[in-house]
Amino acid sequence: MSRVLFVTGTNTEVGKTAVTAAVAALAVRAGLRTAVLKPGQTGVAPGEPGDAEEVVRLLGPAGARLTTRELVRYPEPLSPERAGLRSGLPFLTVPQFVGAVEELTDSHDLVLVEGAGGLLVRYDADGLTLADLAQSVAGAELLLVAHPGLGTLSITALSAEALRARKLACAGVVIGSWPSEPDLATRCNLADLPVAARAPLLGALPLGAPGAADFAALAATSLAPELGGRWDAAAFTEAHAVPFA
Repeated sequence: MSRVLFVTGTNTEVGKTAVTAAVAALAVRAGLRTAVLKPGQTGVAPGEPGDAEEVVRLLGPAGARLTTRELVRYPEPLSPERAGLRSGLPFLTVPQFVGAVEELTDSHDLVLVEGAGGLLVRYDADGLTLADLAQSVAGAELLLVAHPGLGTLSITALSAEALRARKLACAGVVIGSWPSEPDLATRCNLADLPVAARAPLLGALPLGAPGAADFAALAATSLAPELGGRWDAAAFTEAHAVPFA
């Protein structure tokens, strides 16, 4: 049975696309038929590469074995709802989305659905969100991508609470951009993020990961076994532990 994993951020610019690519890279390397679905792309003009194309680029030659699909696109870098209203282009619909997921799951082992911004960003004027889209897919799981620094705990907890309220499964949390010199709050958040999310910490991609020469190798050392890698949350947290005063 195909796995459908939604990748959502706690907010914008947290590394969703890099995490999506990292999961995809390991799945492709493991021989899984993998697809990346972008329901709504904003801030990209017709003909320009969007997030799905960025995933393919990060995978390098292995990207040729990846299926990508984008459903709606708007040129302005706004929420899909506002970008759609301003452009006059059609909104995403649930039947359109479900049809795409069903088509992809028929021929793939893993379908990664990358959201736009956070979990409750609106895709249309009636309030359609990524959470609603996830509820339309039986057995869907969600992966939260969070930033590591000060302020991340509340928005991670709020996102996880929204998932629980909708009875959606949270697979875990991945830090989308771990700095080379983490400050005190960032180091403490390694222990606190899984508590806030009530879900396991499943990885930490280094800041600048999209520039890695061997992205798949980096993904393997940055994601936990549940996502196809060999990253060890306990060991990583211990290595950055903050001594008690």
